[in-house]
Amino acid sequence: MRGYLGIDVGSVSTNVVILDEQDEMLANLYIRTNGQPIKAIQAGMELIQDKLPSNLEIRGVGTTGSGRQLASAIVGADVVKNEITAHAVAALNMVPGVRTILEIGGQDSKIIVLRDGVVTDFAMNSVCAAGTGSFLDQQASRLTIPIEEFGDYALNSKAPVRIAGRCTVFAESDMIHKQQMGHNLEDIIRGLSEALVRNYLNNVGKGKEILEPVVFQGGVAANKGIKAAFEDALGLPVQIPKYFNVMGAVGAALLAKEYVGEHRPTKFKGFAVTRDKFTGKSFTCNSCSNGCEIIEISNKQAIVGRWGGRCPRWEVS
Repeated sequence: MRGYLGIDVGSVSTNVVILDEQDEMLANLYIRTNGQPIKAIQAGMELIQDKLPSNLEIRGVGTTGSGRQLASAIVGADVVKNEITAHAVAALNMVPGVRTILEIGGQDSKIIVLRDGVVTDFAMNSVCAAGTGSFLDQQASRLTIPIEEFGDYALNSKAPVRIAGRCTVFAESDMIHKQQMGHNLEDIIRGLSEALVRNYLNNVGKGKEILEPVVFQGGVAANKGIKAAFEDALGLPVQIPKYFNVMGAVGAALLAKEYVGEHRPTKFKGFAVTRDKFTGKSFTCNSCSNGCEIIEISNKQAIVGRWGGRCPRWEVS
């Protein structure tokens, strides 16, 4: 059996998937990064190996996410792509003809506009946490509600209250104020869902032509209340793919399969990398006025990867 490995390393989660030759899912994994991406990558590789048939051969590897260069240095990637490309490729594979992708992750959010299968526009918001998964986790914890049930509360609302959603600080203080006024929890949570969607559309989606089919992906797509709020605000149906929470990794695996094809040998180092000891450090290059910060990853004194420079001076072959 042939398989294609995709790894998406983000600030909140690390996602690993393996697809077969027919682009069907063989195994997928969603784990917390917990501020330790190297350990998360190795743990993900070890866990997903246990789910695979013994006769599986990895023929290609792709990495994406904010830690894509790090993941590539550790596992040996054939393709390293940004999140926009990976999410677009995955959405097109699962929802042919998709024209708008709404993606909300743990720490950032993005919108991708496609026309005739080509990305024509996109926007990202990595500055404000309002509306991201980490903020919703925080509010669910404060209200002592399991995050898995947060969306159900919103759907049970009869009279949503308006919550200020421009900023996490204002949103939280407004929620507390509404609680003190005696509003039902369901109405407050529905109001929060609507506020976060307003914030997303006014900032990330500002000036973008949102046409159906519309796909909603990322970890926050599990929240039924946010999905319902998007449909109300847009007046359009919103689809959630089966593997909505690992779409970046799916896209990376598909891109690796396309790149490797039949004639390129993979650079994959094997699952034994789970036992290797990797260390990371950074330094400033003073060779010119750019002053690039170079990130360096080593394994047993051997440098396996460097990135961050504007020229190839520090690249590792």
